[in-house]
Amino acid sequence: MKVVIAGGSGFIGRRLARSLVADGHAVSILTRSPERRSGRVPLGAVAVAWSMRADDALVAALDGADAVINVAGEAIGPRPWILGRKRALVESRLRATEALVEAIRRLSPDRRPGVFVQASGTDVYTGLDVEPATERTPPAGGFLAELGIAWEAAAAAAAELGVRAAFVRTAFVLAREAPLFALLRLPFRLFVGGRLGSGRQWFSWVHIEDLVGTYRLAIDDERVRGPINAASPNPMAQAEFARALGRAMHRPAWFPVPAVLLRLAMREQATLIVDSRRVVPALAIELGYRHRFPTLEAALAEIVGPG
Repeated sequence: MKVVIAGGSGFIGRRLARSLVADGHAVSILTRSPERRSGRVPLGAVAVAWSMRADDALVAALDGADAVINVAGEAIGPRPWILGRKRALVESRLRATEALVEAIRRLSPDRRPGVFVQASGTDVYTGLDVEPATERTPPAGGFLAELGIAWEAAAAAAAELGVRAAFVRTAFVLAREAPLFALLRLPFRLFVGGRLGSGRQWFSWVHIEDLVGTYRLAIDDERVRGPINAASPNPMAQAEFARALGRAMHRPAWFPVPAVLLRLAMREQATLIVDSRRVVPALAIELGYRHRFPTLEAALAEIVGPG
């Protein structure tokens, strides 16, 4: 199988590329800086330059691909969401997606990919926690939710071209190299870790291997159309997560940070850690996916070393 990954030099893209290469698939990674990013392209994958425009080079890169995966976009954190930053978050996502869909449009129908898999986020479920949110739950409001819906809508245009379109709505990712997890882990390293805000807000998470597994399911299973949640089947209260992280790191979890301080320091961006997301991977479970790390204890034991 020939797979093209936009944004494949990022930490999620690299993990996905390594998984596909290990199974014998031909993987091309679209990157704006092939020379500078060459050290971040997994062994066995090929770096291909792209300008985030639907030019002849991009059309050639997608020609005959079986699957196109898009995980390109500016990182949500940790830089402040000033007006220009918000614009960059939106434009980096929509521009890449629209270029990929337009390049697919320029291909003859018999040369188009069978599936287009688009990254998205579980922020579309923020605050909808009376019951566990599934792929059928109507979206919430707010900047991140609206960004996710717009991102998915841009990718959905691929379906009009006869290409199956899937959107992987991703919970908080647990991985050694995940930037946001490193920030969450830092206070515990310094013996000042604890719950964030009230601690009663729901916290949904996914181990990186199950995130990759969900992408692989979206690529391989024809029944995945539209959103699919990449999350552990066991969301929990944030305070419970903090206690589990403290135990895994052999550190106390006694130092709470009030929500008012987090909102003063982070402003609108505080939604990432103080607002509630109670998400379950209903579709993945329905399709028979078995999580390698369904419990937080197992996930933390795999990624958190001593200290």
